Amino acid sequence: MTVNARNPLSTLKSHLAAACAVAALLLAPGGAEAADLNALIWCDHSDPALLEPFEKANDVKVNVKEFEGTGAGLAIVDQSQPGDWDVMVIDSIDVPRGVEKGLFEPLPEDKLPFADLFPEVRMDKSTIVDGKRYGITEKFGYNTIGFNKTKVDPADMQSLASLTSDKYKGKVAIYDYYLPVIGMAALAIGKKTADLTEADLPALKAELLKMKANAKLVGEVTASQTALATGEVDVLVGGGEWVTAGLAKENPALDFSIPKEGAVLWSQSLAMFKDSKNKDMALKFIQYIMSPEGQARLATSSCYWGMPANTKAALTDEQKKILRFDEQPGFLARAQAYPAPNADLDKKMQDMWTEMLQAQ
Repeated sequence: MTVNARNPLSTLKSHLAAACAVAALLLAPGGAEAADLNALIWCDHSDPALLEPFEKANDVKVNVKEFEGTGAGLAIVDQSQPGDWDVMVIDSIDVPRGVEKGLFEPLPEDKLPFADLFPEVRMDKSTIVDGKRYGITEKFGYNTIGFNKTKVDPADMQSLASLTSDKYKGKVAIYDYYLPVIGMAALAIGKKTADLTEADLPALKAELLKMKANAKLVGEVTASQTALATGEVDVLVGGGEWVTAGLAKENPALDFSIPKEGAVLWSQSLAMFKDSKNKDMALKFIQYIMSPEGQARLATSSCYWGMPANTKAALTDEQKKILRFDEQPGFLARAQAYPAPNADLDKKMQDMWTEMLQAQ
């Protein structure tokens, strides 16, 4: 719904982009008039239902280009001219990467609804660099357990132990992205995702292999989501509201849980380019996305649903129920961030993941 080697959340978004038939206007850098707003985005921002109200209200055209993760997004910027882009969607934890490259403009905190955000997703450690805030979290969710509540005992889904239980052998799919699932394995064995070291790898590998032994398939977003939606499997490891919420009307049996051990939190942010030629409109766009109306449209985008970061999002009662909005404080209290390994540990984690995939 990235992430190259981590861009945890981008990869996830990237796969979702491939799964969604969403109308997008692709911008050739330098090919738009200065009055337009040029945005590097994930697929949820391509939805006309999100963009058209802003365009009409501000008499502006929003040119969007989707990318498949922070690495891919930064590569597009590297190949562009200064000023080609105005705003960018980026994994909250990757905001410092853009700041280090000198790309982003500090955001005016007094002109954005920071006080209305869920405190747990402000992501200050990532969005604030050297005392200045460069990103604002717009949407978040969880890599956790997705399931069909008519095929499993929902009480079982309140514990990660169910993922390795013989009761669900052959009824499980695993989302093929190493960081969030390794994070879930860490939670299952009582480890904090932020504290993982090389010494934890043997225990993590053992837990992953137990999950794999129970799994009918390990697949990218489209394959794993389809397996759950069609009944090929009853449980999806790494699933969450981004998988089940958008399918709720077609298949109300699909649900997700935040088990007692916790879940892995993803979040995405908006940033403004320092070299933007249209900073006033860029700020208006960010303000719109963060408004109650913009948040509701983004949260329920046709590409993928997710939790709005603004607690005042103008969701309907039905949408809140599907997203389990009122339960978020408890969910967030049990959630932990994506593992953020250094380059050496990241490579070892990827190698461990490959070994798990190849295990018979």
